[in-house]
Amino acid sequence: MGKMFTGLVVFLSLLSLLPVPSESAVSSVDLGSEWVKVAVVNLKRGQSPISVAINEMSKRKSPALVAFQSGDRLLGEEAAGITARYPNKVYSQVRDMVGKPFKHVKEFIDSVYLPFDIVEDSRGAVGIKIDDGSTVYSVEELLAMILGYASNLAEFHAKIPVKDMVVSVPPYFGQAERRGLIQASQLAGVNVLSLVNEHSGAALQYGIDKDFSNGSRHVIFYDMGSSSTYAALVYYSAYNEKEFGKTVSVNQFQVKDVRWDSGLGGQSMEMRLVEYFADEFNKQLGNGGDVRKFPKAMAKLKKQVKRTKEILSANTAAPISVESLHDDRDFRSTISREKFEELCKDLWERSLTPLKDVLKHSGLKIDDIYAVELIGGATRVPKLQSKIQEFIGKQDLDKHLDADEAIVLGSALHAANLSDGIKLKRRLGIVDGSPYGFLVELIGPNVQKDESTKQQLVPRMKKLPSKMFRSFVLNKDFDVSLAYESEDMLPPGTTSPVFAQYSVSGLADATEKYSSRNLSAPIKANLHFSLSRSGILSLDRGDAVIEITEWVEVPKKNVTIDGNTTTATGNFSDENSQENKEELQADAGNSTASNTTAEEPAVVDLGTEKKLKKRTFRVPLKVVEKTVGPGAPFTKESLAEAKIKLEALDKKDRERRRTAELKNNLESYIYATKEKLESPAFEKISTQEERKAFVEKLDEVQDWLYMDGEDANATEFQERLDSLKAIGSPISLRSEELTARPVAVEYAQKYLTEVKEIIKEWETNKTWLPKEKIDEVSKEAEKVKSWLEKNEAEQKKTALWNKPVFTSDEVYAKVFTLQDKVTKVNRIPKPKPKIEKATKKENATKEEEQSKSSDSNSSAESEAANEEESHDEL
Repeated sequence: MGKMFTGLVVFLSLLSLLPVPSESAVSSVDLGSEWVKVAVVNLKRGQSPISVAINEMSKRKSPALVAFQSGDRLLGEEAAGITARYPNKVYSQVRDMVGKPFKHVKEFIDSVYLPFDIVEDSRGAVGIKIDDGSTVYSVEELLAMILGYASNLAEFHAKIPVKDMVVSVPPYFGQAERRGLIQASQLAGVNVLSLVNEHSGAALQYGIDKDFSNGSRHVIFYDMGSSSTYAALVYYSAYNEKEFGKTVSVNQFQVKDVRWDSGLGGQSMEMRLVEYFADEFNKQLGNGGDVRKFPKAMAKLKKQVKRTKEILSANTAAPISVESLHDDRDFRSTISREKFEELCKDLWERSLTPLKDVLKHSGLKIDDIYAVELIGGATRVPKLQSKIQEFIGKQDLDKHLDADEAIVLGSALHAANLSDGIKLKRRLGIVDGSPYGFLVELIGPNVQKDESTKQQLVPRMKKLPSKMFRSFVLNKDFDVSLAYESEDMLPPGTTSPVFAQYSVSGLADATEKYSSRNLSAPIKANLHFSLSRSGILSLDRGDAVIEITEWVEVPKKNVTIDGNTTTATGNFSDENSQENKEELQADAGNSTASNTTAEEPAVVDLGTEKKLKKRTFRVPLKVVEKTVGPGAPFTKESLAEAKIKLEALDKKDRERRRTAELKNNLESYIYATKEKLESPAFEKISTQEERKAFVEKLDEVQDWLYMDGEDANATEFQERLDSLKAIGSPISLRSEELTARPVAVEYAQKYLTEVKEIIKEWETNKTWLPKEKIDEVSKEAEKVKSWLEKNEAEQKKTALWNKPVFTSDEVYAKVFTLQDKVTKVNRIPKPKPKIEKATKKENATKEEEQSKSSDSNSSAESEAANEEESHDEL
């Protein structure tokens, strides 16, 4: 069983983390239509190995939004804050636009009332024109902004750089979408270790803490998110292998099948409510008015509808209230859960289609399924749950995973496995498969069409990653197209099954060069393809293979037995030659055995002879991608230009954040300082004139802050803050020293007393310590004591509103210096006692004693030997 998992088999576990030399972390990103979630693999002790990063609002998921307003770019929560007021400036559903043709995107955004100003770019894809009326961003650039935002969240959470990540994608994402995401990550400056199908992330999270050695199981993961629904069939099992001489059980899973409905999700239900309430409000408007024509009103209505749907999941009825929905009219209404379910009547049956399809194509029955795990926010809808319960025949649904975070946490496990420096204990083998099958076809004027020029390259659910090889008999240059296998199963919005095209050249030149030679087989073109871990298919390289049979001259060799006799070899067959060779070897052996003085056989050069030899040449072919359409990659120039645009935005964002931070710091300093100046403590350490002048300066800067300062830059805020601190810091220092200085003095006096006791202990118990070192410590202690007494006396004469004679920091500095000297002297080790060498007379006496002892031992041994001999005789 384990052998079928030899493709993408990675071993994952609950993590035992090892620090990596670069001190970096890895993250996972669950990029949804509406939300983005980030998990981080931490490399710090004392932290959870994998945790979900929180955003600036302390939330575990962030809106997948980009907005442009008044020249500023806003991301995540900042963008969400202006959605209702400026719906035409806040761009959502970006993930679902990548790799899609303009017409499809236009129809989609109109259906959900998104008032974006979109244009068609040179590839036939979508460009979004922002509020300045001239700047256009591609969908890949907007996605790069969201991925960059996710990377920043991960870095803020991990407190170290995070450049490697795994991004989860829905299974129906085709080649254009996957390539677009990879390009977006390049623009964002992050390294995507791999794209991972969402169901694989969930399957990892489900299986990582379970043991399948006692039995395999089939599990279906049913996911209904904001915009899509899918059901994935996963087979869990275990196999045994040897590890350090022991047999261990290894868990594994394989994705058997996945089926989807890319147009059905929680948003589908919300739009039914939007249409219902829009009709109700239009009746209130009268005169044929239609609220649908007003983007701001529809943005408000959609926002409230989302909340109403959430309330209906827990209650049998829910209210809706929108202030000033349109034309200064408020809208208030209620809806029952029963009415909501009636509005979505056709969606409930449609929601079961992925489940039915995955069972149908797998040949399994519902009784063969161990569990149907629900994930995705829309699966919380009670009616959907009851329909699934009815279909599978279970009263209790399987909800062992966090519906919102299962994918991002499982993807983080995948990221941990793919990164360096992380040790994994409990292992889980993974085999994911391609959701689409693919064809390869040769095209061009020189290609004669037959059954070999168009063939299946990748069957559906082929394991990831994989490498493929195809050989074609051709002698002219040609083009290659890659296409989806089934036109009935294309990614959303795709109008043509062809997704990539390449030109292959160099074959005609190779044919011309070698055609005059004696070809033993027709010239072939070998093409090498790869299906990456991210599910992206590509033509990597091509070779022209030329096989030639030629007569070549090889040297003749002849073996002789003696100087006069030779054996002929010219016309013998291979068999006879071999027999003669064996006979000669035998004769040579006999001769050597009988006469060791016989001469060695000699080799005589008889010239050369011609032999027929087969030779194979491999000539690299030039492969150039020429894909067109929405999925076409950026040119190098376009990629470089986009990076410059995004880097400029990042720089501007950093400056904006720094400006906002400094403005906030200045405002906070003004209010905090004014409050302190009115306190009794500050009255003690400052004069009335000083406080009055300072308050006037604070008022002056405060007036500037709320008038001219609205458009100020970071430098101006910093300069005014510094000017205030130049006045306020000395006053604050006097206030702090009023309490800190006595504490420091008391600490110093206490330690000086301890030093006296330490010196007494040294003189009594550590007599080996050098007297000069002890004297140094004693003198240093006296210096500190004198300095302290002198400055204390001066400080008592000084008014509290004047500059302090000395500070607590100075006191601690002197004490710490003294402590260092004490420590160094205290660490001087006790000398080892000297061992005196023995005199010559003592050595001679010892030698005599040893000699006598040796003689007596010899006598004893001799007597014992005699006794033994006498016993033997007896």
